[in-house]
Amino acid sequence: MGMHLKEGAEDDLSEAHEINVTPFIDVMLVLLIIFMVAAPLATVDIKLDLPASTAKPAPRPDQPIYLSIKEDNSLFLGNEEVTLATMGGALDVQTKGDKDHTVFVRGDTALEYGHLMEVMDGLRAAGYLKIGLVGLETVGAP
Repeated sequence: MGMHLKEGAEDDLSEAHEINVTPFIDVMLVLLIIFMVAAPLATVDIKLDLPASTAKPAPRPDQPIYLSIKEDNSLFLGNEEVTLATMGGALDVQTKGDKDHTVFVRGDTALEYGHLMEVMDGLRAAGYLKIGLVGLETVGAP
């Protein structure tokens, strides 16, 4: 496919038979940056003042379901705000109706105990009996 202008100019316009990896490297670096930015966004972003615990942490499932209760009694399923009335339906959508999933409850330290019990009763009424309570790990505690 090369073009010859004169006999002595073969080196200037000859075809290159080497693979150019520069575009491949550029694409890989862009993808790396995208994944580095997107990875922290996949975590739960509800700010809570969690209580500390000295218990040994249990293994966490691949995709845990977090129900967060803020100090002002607002509920969040993942990052979506829900109410006590809509909590069961939102959990059914997220778990695809499988009531065997463990729901991890994250509560602020300033949360009233009575409201925590209302939320846990709401989970029980919705059919979710496996509930895990989330706290901060303390290092070096007996």
